[in-house]
Amino acid sequence: MDRINILDENTSNKIAAGEVVERASSVVKELLENSIDAKAKNITIQIEEGGETLIKIIDDGAGIHPDDIKTAFIPHATSKISVIEDIYNISTLGFRGEALASIAAISKVRLSSRIASNDFGVEIFVSGGKIESIKEVGCNVGTTIEVRDMFYNVPARKKFLKSKTRETSLISEIVSKIALSNPDVSFSYYNNNKKSLSTYGTSNNLDSIRSVYGKTIADNSIYFESHKDTLSVYGYIGTEEISRKSRNNQSIFINKRFIKNRTITTAVENAYRSFLTINNHPFFIIFIDIFPEYIDVNIHPTKAEIKFKDERIIYSSVFNAVHNKLKDHLEGSFYLPEEKNKPSIYEDSPYEKINFLKENSNSVENSSEPKSHDYKYGHDDLSSIQKDTFNNTKGYITEDDVILNKEDITMETIYIPVDLKSHDMSRAEIQLDEDIFKKDKLPPLNLIGQYNKTYILAEYDHTLYIVDQHAAHEKIFFEKYKKEIIDSSVIIQSLLTPCILELNYEDFGYYIENKELFLKSGFHIEEFGENTLYIREVPYMLGKLDVKNTFLSILDDIKNFGTGSTDVVKYNRIATMACKSAIKGNDKLSLDEMKSLLKELSTIEEPFTCPHGRPTVIKFSNYELEKKFKRVQ
Repeated sequence: MDRINILDENTSNKIAAGEVVERASSVVKELLENSIDAKAKNITIQIEEGGETLIKIIDDGAGIHPDDIKTAFIPHATSKISVIEDIYNISTLGFRGEALASIAAISKVRLSSRIASNDFGVEIFVSGGKIESIKEVGCNVGTTIEVRDMFYNVPARKKFLKSKTRETSLISEIVSKIALSNPDVSFSYYNNNKKSLSTYGTSNNLDSIRSVYGKTIADNSIYFESHKDTLSVYGYIGTEEISRKSRNNQSIFINKRFIKNRTITTAVENAYRSFLTINNHPFFIIFIDIFPEYIDVNIHPTKAEIKFKDERIIYSSVFNAVHNKLKDHLEGSFYLPEEKNKPSIYEDSPYEKINFLKENSNSVENSSEPKSHDYKYGHDDLSSIQKDTFNNTKGYITEDDVILNKEDITMETIYIPVDLKSHDMSRAEIQLDEDIFKKDKLPPLNLIGQYNKTYILAEYDHTLYIVDQHAAHEKIFFEKYKKEIIDSSVIIQSLLTPCILELNYEDFGYYIENKELFLKSGFHIEEFGENTLYIREVPYMLGKLDVKNTFLSILDDIKNFGTGSTDVVKYNRIATMACKSAIKGNDKLSLDEMKSLLKELSTIEEPFTCPHGRPTVIKFSNYELEKKFKRVQ
């Protein structure tokens, strides 16, 4: 048996460098992160020959103390943490102290730095991990570092580099991502002495997007945000015009750290599912600010992956934020300004805006009775309401009224038609159907007729609306089926022959971690010996299915895409059911059927796209039509 040897420092440093410095883009990333951590506001990046010949970073950050110049090139020397507990509360991009030592081990590095309190800076030259010289120099406050002849002393590693064009492309991508996450920093990026990118440090994310991606993408980007106790999700999502067949234009940042995460990507793409046609991938830039103790960034050598304490919260937060914004944006594009705040019925009746008390009852959820809400005006039991609340002539709660310490009562604002409102309601209790207050998503359309037995034509306010009858009816059925599933427990069907499924240890572990997901999705599963499952019941909405393959496909989705993937399976199945049930193209409809279809479409949650992302409604303004006929220029 061979004896155990202790590797010399030179060899061990080169091995360690292989984990941190994979290629030139890795060097640029590590050095830029150091500049960001040093609070630099202006950073210049220069590369030559794909970074193989030269990588130069100039920043105006805090600089390195003269006494720490040599220490900075020692492995695991860092100013970011001091004890192991700091690993779980990291607020900087770098923290391991490996970058400079690893870079210096496989290249020739010249670093000069000056702190604000000193008149002179210090320059150090390191070649192949050995310090060649240290001297005082005149330089600006901040740090300048040159990395030359990368992998000159590791020729075997140098052979694995891609072409100079490909290496340049990877560096450009890294610079772009870091520029996007730091809009308050001005970046100037030069490739072979030609400026490739320039941002201006305006602190406006949209300006950075315009600099990186261009005007078209910036103009088609929609800002969104959502905040919770432990995290905030915000960023920009793209319209369908800038969707692509690849995922190149997708960026995720956690506490300004660029990462790759399948759970977040899946959450965004699922949110887009009914707004984007199949096989297209959306443009998005997602920022998540989260307390450091809820994530672990120390799981990957390049820190490109992180682990979340609870991925389900991340998934739901991102999904809801993106989906709600897409829905609002699409709805806004069809709404006329004067229609936005108008209730959906009693168009000819005057309205009065009032606040009402809505009683929250937890028992409603468990009741077998149909769900309804009591709208109470001056009920005797509401003793916690301000004494003079109902001593007004109108008898209902005004905007100046105050509710004090009543957890089971909430105040909301609605529009009440005057002919429904009594002026003597101080002791009255009325019950109103919530459908009365649904807002139409479409204006009151004047039906014209049916074209080619496929499209419904209507008009409103000098605008022509064309409705795809199949897509519209499909979306109506889709939301109907989905609402039935949400409002009640998932309908399940018993298997005539239960399915016994034997899993490997990995798959069984994933099932145990996510058994609640399968239960909520309608699977009744029992553990049947070691690594074996006994499936007795499955969700009815999945129809006739291969139980084994369906279960395994959901399990694979969870492994590949994280939690929430069961929703994808349910979504696809509901969409298929809706498609089969909906009226088809070439089906002739009567006027009453067309009116009914338009009315139903107008009141559903998301009427403007079918479950597959195709539009249900398109519109042409009178100006657009007249331009087609050359009536206007």
